[in-house]
Amino acid sequence: MAENRYIGGYPVIGIRPVIDARKGMLDVRGSLEEQTMEMARKAAELMEARLTYSDGKPVRTVIARGTIGRVPEAAACEEQFRREGVQVTLTVTPCWCYGSETM
Repeated sequence: MAENRYIGGYPVIGIRPVIDARKGMLDVRGSLEEQTMEMARKAAELMEARLTYSDGKPVRTVIARGTIGRVPEAAACEEQFRREGVQVTLTVTPCWCYGSETM
């Protein structure tokens, strides 16, 4: 491979596992927690296995610590991604959810 001419750190990909936050009788959130986090893990595995930076190293991914279904969780994810140097995000979800609450 040629020498790395990229200036600065490579971009990190952040994965946002977004979920329908309704609880109550149906407990929509509880029924989708593991499925949503598994989607995030599988997306990270796929990207790390198939995508590389210009120097040939696999891309680095960061998954939010927990699912995102409400504003405080979205804010916590934003702070985590800021600390980790995330510059690109991918949102995964198995369900419909409120975009304005989770973005």
